[in-house]
Amino acid sequence: MAGEAFDIIVVGSCMTDLVSQAPRLPKAGETIHGHKFFIGFGGKGANQCIQAARLGVRTIMVCKVGKDFFGDNYIQNFKDNGVHTDFIRQTSDAATGAASITVNQSGENTIVIVGGANLLLGSEELQDMLPFIHRAKVVLCQLEIRPETTLQALRMARNAKVKTIFNPAPATPDLDPEFYRLTDVFCCNETEAELLTGSSVSSVDDAHKAAEEFLRRGCGAVIITLGPQGCVVLHDQESTPKHVPAPKVSAVDTTGAGDSFIGALAFFVATRPSLPLEEMALRANQVAAVSVQAVGTQTSFPHRRELPEWLFSD
Repeated sequence: MAGEAFDIIVVGSCMTDLVSQAPRLPKAGETIHGHKFFIGFGGKGANQCIQAARLGVRTIMVCKVGKDFFGDNYIQNFKDNGVHTDFIRQTSDAATGAASITVNQSGENTIVIVGGANLLLGSEELQDMLPFIHRAKVVLCQLEIRPETTLQALRMARNAKVKTIFNPAPATPDLDPEFYRLTDVFCCNETEAELLTGSSVSSVDDAHKAAEEFLRRGCGAVIITLGPQGCVVLHDQESTPKHVPAPKVSAVDTTGAGDSFIGALAFFVATRPSLPLEEMALRANQVAAVSVQAVGTQTSFPHRRELPEWLFSD
């Protein structure tokens, strides 16, 4: 792998989803019969990495999994999707991150997430991939690993003059101000924007105000996603936020749609850097709109061959 160049480096999380479907959610101390069980691949970092790779870009995943059945399966899942796995480390000190999910007939759920090996990703693993950051075009991060590890990855990217995309999820109201200053494209949804600004974000106008606030905090550009309303885009060369509508589709399952959008956005930033940011967001909306028309998270993410060719034009 020495001497190779990769377009996108994702530093983030892997989670194995353990999903049980049942008529209703059990009460405390109660055992009930379910009717379906399945295991899925999740974690925001891994999801975004998989979507970018399926669009045809060279990606590296930097993460930590356990030396266990789930860790082995996840590494194989990355390989099956064309993601380079040399910087995925396995540890005996913790299990692979997992989410235990119970879903009732109404779609309501209860979820218990155990970060596990994700929380052991640290400086040593980041130093190992330092030579590849200098040849990358985008470094993409989230908040499902330790915040100090994410900050270090963003600092390394900034020092190497590599574009950074940061998805502050799951959001915390006391986010370190340095995250904003290290981010070229700050991308969050309306719920995360509310938590970070302390103000309601329920409309396009609200998202405009939140984007302006994030820009004041030091970001180079901001994208706030609004589900079926599309997204709002603002960057430091523009004084007015722009609303980018989403295509109208019949959604079957919106799980992972935000990760599909961000993975696609990273693809366009890395491979079509001359496009305006709002055009990149429009195209990422198109990719995410395909994902919501199928069930599952990564299983719903489209490959390039399933998308119209105009999305990939210069």
